[in-house]
Amino acid sequence: MTTLFEPAYAKVNLTLDVLGKRPDGYHDLKSVMQTISLRDDVEIDIGNGEAWSLICEQEGIPTDERNLAWKAAKVYCETLEKDPGGLQIRITKRIPSQAGLGGGSADAAAVLRALNRHYGNPLSILALAELGAQVGSDVPFCVVGGTVMCEGRGERLRKLPDMPDCVFVVCKPDFPISTPELFHKIDDKVIAHRPDHQAMESALLAGDLLKIGQNLCNVFDPVVTEEHLELNYIKSIFHSYGSVGHQMSGSGSAVYCMVSEFELAAVICNMLRENYPQIYIAKPV
Repeated sequence: MTTLFEPAYAKVNLTLDVLGKRPDGYHDLKSVMQTISLRDDVEIDIGNGEAWSLICEQEGIPTDERNLAWKAAKVYCETLEKDPGGLQIRITKRIPSQAGLGGGSADAAAVLRALNRHYGNPLSILALAELGAQVGSDVPFCVVGGTVMCEGRGERLRKLPDMPDCVFVVCKPDFPISTPELFHKIDDKVIAHRPDHQAMESALLAGDLLKIGQNLCNVFDPVVTEEHLELNYIKSIFHSYGSVGHQMSGSGSAVYCMVSEFELAAVICNMLRENYPQIYIAKPV
């Protein structure tokens, strides 16, 4: 039996635009995504001679074939015609669920990378990302990681200049968001403010944290904030204590800010922790 270890990094959306509904029912998106050091840990036992299983102690996480990590292992083994001779996936969760931070997708991507390495890297990282598109929309990005422009359903990827050094504070309020419901709402909305992706790319190229902060934009943010005004309170704390920019990630409900120094991040955490225990400090990865 062999045990594989792989980190599964969370993501935040620096920009996120919904361009319209596709004939297949999905939506075309355009988003600059960034991996951050907040992570789950994934372990895989291969060749244990037992039926496939998945262990995760966090409540509410499926531990069967509904889990994206299980789906990723199945897609990989079936596509490459590999028989692992028994498999167990163990996930140590730190990325909060229903937060817009890509936790399930990160776990799936970690499984793909680990299995690919175990079998001698038969797939390039881009081919592995393409395979990940069969599992979920954010999986291709999570396979590649870093700073990436993602388009289509998330399967078209283009690497961007690395994020400059900074510190993220991520705060997950205690309410979930239904992503399908949110897409339905945005279909009926006139989107007043959309991301300027060119400006974001220029800011990344220049390594200008202030300009990156000024160009953070997520079209879902005002739709969610309208119904959950406490997000304005969290953002006001971010703003009061040195944030260069703040935004909701994905379809929420997590919001994040960027600061230049760890000390500022620590102050923000102290201000919010009593009301929002799911608060994290992270770095770009």
